[in-house]
Amino acid sequence: MYERKIPKDLDCGMAMIMEIIGGKWKPCLILNISRGFRRPSELQRLNKKASRRVLHQQLKELEEFGIITRVVYAELPPKVEYSLTDLGSSLLPVIGTMDDWGSQYMDNPQNLPIINGLKKVS
Repeated sequence: MYERKIPKDLDCGMAMIMEIIGGKWKPCLILNISRGFRRPSELQRLNKKASRRVLHQQLKELEEFGIITRVVYAELPPKVEYSLTDLGSSLLPVIGTMDDWGSQYMDNPQNLPIINGLKKVS
């Protein structure tokens, strides 16, 4: 196993949440699993640009943090499904806000996105 030369500094909330959901595909995986897409093949189809290896690695990390659970059914061929834990469900407002912000930005990058009816004023 790889051992980090510089230990992670997780002394603030932002560092902690980025450790858990930071990753190119983790927020998408959490959102897709919450929407009922649970099989690895479904998640791969929804995230076409991600390799199977990367998706598997990020799913494994989410499982280690207790965000998702992995159930393997004893049948041939083996069937695997993922679901959100209560801890994972508690991230949905954060992930939803990120999704809203990104969608608004994509639609019109010149305007400031409005989150929860509030527009940030500089």
